[in-house]
Parts: sequence; C-alpha cells; structure tokens
Amino acid sequence: MEVKYDTISRINDKFNRMSKSHKKIATFIIDHYEQAAFMTAAKLGKTVGISESTVVRFAYALDYEGYPEFQEALAEWVKDKLNSVQKIGAKYGKSTQSEILTSVLNADIEKIDDTIDHVDPQAFEAAVDIILNARHVYIIGLRSCKPLAEFLHFYLNMVRSDVVLLDSTSISETFEQMLRIDEKDAIIGISFPRYSMRTLKAMEMANDRNAKVITITDTIHSPMCLYSSCNLMARSDMVSIVDSLVAPLSLINALVVALCLKRPDEVKHNLETLEYAWDNYQVYLKDEINFIDEDLLNTSLQTQMEQRRKKQV
Repeated sequence: MEVKYDTISRINDKFNRMSKSHKKIATFIIDHYEQAAFMTAAKLGKTVGISESTVVRFAYALDYEGYPEFQEALAEWVKDKLNSVQKIGAKYGKSTQSEILTSVLNADIEKIDDTIDHVDPQAFEAAVDIILNARHVYIIGLRSCKPLAEFLHFYLNMVRSDVVLLDSTSISETFEQMLRIDEKDAIIGISFPRYSMRTLKAMEMANDRNAKVITITDTIHSPMCLYSSCNLMARSDMVSIVDSLVAPLSLINALVVALCLKRPDEVKHNLETLEYAWDNYQVYLKDEINFIDEDLLNTSLQTQMEQRRKKQV
C-alpha cells in the first residue's frame, strides 16, 4: 500500500533546507496546526510576522500548486487527526474492558519487541559514553514527551551532576537556558510524531555550538535526526487516542541502568546522601521501603534478576 505523503511529512522532510522565514512558518504550523489549517495566507503571514507572498512561496516550496492546495491538504490532515477517536471507537467499540486491556498491552509488547530488533547497539553504547563524559547534559522533551524527559532527568541526577532539564513553553527561554552550551556539553532531544519544532530548534542550536547531540525518536526519517550524531530509535504508534510511549520509556530505562552500572560507586554515594537527607529532615518515616539496594549496583543485571526470581519461588 502506498504511504500517503501528507503535509506535515513534507514540512519535516524539507525543514532543514528551508530559509529562516520558511522555518518560522513551518514551526508555527507544526505547533498550531488546528489554527493554521483555517488561516488565509495573509492571516498566517501576519501571525508569524512575515509577508503574504512569503507564505505563498512556502506552499510552492512544499510542491503544492499554490496556497489554496496547501491549505486544503493541511485541513485534510487535521481532519484525519481529529477522526482518530472515531477510528478507535470503530476498532474497540464492541470490545469488553478486558479485551481492550489485553489488546492495548499486546500492542505495547509488539512495540517493545520491534524496538529490540531495530535499536542500534553501537548508538546505545555511544550515548552512554557521551552522557558520562559531557560537562553538562541538557535534556529536552515537550508535550507528551515531557514525562520521558523528566524521568530521564531525575535518574541522570543520581548518576552524575550538571544535568539540566530544558522546561519552558518559550523557545527564547530555552535558548537562554542553553546560553553557554558548547563542544564540551551534550543534549538529549526526545520527540515523536507529531514532532516538536521547539525541540528541533534546541538541537539545531546545540549542533551549531558543536555540542554532542543525542536523539530519542521513532525512525531515521524523523527530523530529530537532522542535527543528531547519535540516534536511538524506539517505536511509537498511536494505539488509542494517545500515543504509546512504552517502548521509548523502556529504552530510556535501559539507558539509565547502563549508566548506573558504569558508575556504581557514585550512584551508591548519591543515594546514601539522599537517604540521609530524607532521614535527617524526616521526609519519610522509618517504615518506608529502603531506597538503596546495594546488590543492584554490585552484581550484573542478569544475576540480580535470577536472585529476585529465586526469592519469589
């Protein structure tokens, strides 16, 4: 079956070669496609601060015969996105709650299996080395990817210092947080369809400053790969009205485990310091579960799993 080359795919494919004005239009459309689909060329130009003629040329640059054809194609894409709830209803409408649960979980298992088959081990090892050796590590993930970025940021702080979570709704504020990034630093950009142009711009700036760029995304065709020297792929498809991020989270979890096993003494020290602070300031009561599991840092992952299985028998 022929893959439909929709408007957003065209924008993603051509983004790296666009002029600054066209990138400005593209960024607005990606972040506000519901509004852009119903804007005239004049209105869109006024909104982003460029001329109407530039907007028209943008449509031509995407291989449309003019702005009306571009607008119609974008509106069709938006309509397809909005109809996703109806599509899910058709798929699961007559299913029991138990069947829905099983179907969704099996779909997530399939995505993890696919990620195992396609992830690049060399890229994974390179990412571990880059993260350990960088002076500062910046992490950015927006919208639905924000929880992934926060999860990675939380655990990287257990492994090393100088980890910065770029958490802002403004691209200008993001650039302010990255003001001193250079070749000694690294950035991890996390984005899945629909891709965040703010994340892409942060990675572009890091690349321009010669920082090491790692991306966690879905395919080699993702625009996130444009500025990245280390690409970690995890499958993420829409299984319901929300995107499945189970495989990306598993990939990030594997990354954290690999980093912990590279620096077990430092992780152990950080956890002990944190537990002391909790105890000293009575953050948790004495009946809370012990946060530090020394065996986790002193044995291989396979040995740990075998030991835990024996305990459960």
